[in-house]
Amino acid sequence: MNSFTIELDSVIEMTDEQFFQLCQKNQDLRFERNAKGDLIIMSPAGAETGNRNGRLTQQLFNWADRNQLGIPFDSSAGFNLPNGDNRSPDAAWIPIEKWNNLTPEQRTKFLPLCPDFLVELMSPSDSLSEARKKMKEYLENGMILGWLINRETQKVEIYRAGKDVEILDSPETLSGENILPGFILDMTRIW
Repeated sequence: MNSFTIELDSVIEMTDEQFFQLCQKNQDLRFERNAKGDLIIMSPAGAETGNRNGRLTQQLFNWADRNQLGIPFDSSAGFNLPNGDNRSPDAAWIPIEKWNNLTPEQRTKFLPLCPDFLVELMSPSDSLSEARKKMKEYLENGMILGWLINRETQKVEIYRAGKDVEILDSPETLSGENILPGFILDMTRIW
């Protein structure tokens, strides 16, 4: 997936509401925005990546439906992070308490928080350094557990709040640990 960054910070200031409206009026495009206000335009994922991302979110949604501990999201959900970034991870989850504390209006827009858990599934054209930078941003904004999945190298980087990054080679499964109790991602459906 190719992405393009347009530096807007010295030209225009876009509010969260204006960014939301831009995304709504251009639903065929995927946008993110960094804390500086730069607009990041991302192309759609390729078919293979889209299929694997669907398999990933399918497993997360199935687990969430069984236990009712929180609310899962696919890659179309946007999050306004505390630092001002607007991001859309490939899969995400928040505890039910956080969902219940949101107003009905907040639920219809980009959520004003960072997911407790999220996954970024790299496309073949993604930059590993940029993906790692994004994962560290998520950590700094409140993520507790995150997985960066690199299908090309079959490596998974596990990001945990307050801990060093752990790198796994070709794992068959990934555990949601105590953040997503009982969630086991079958990686054979992802590789």
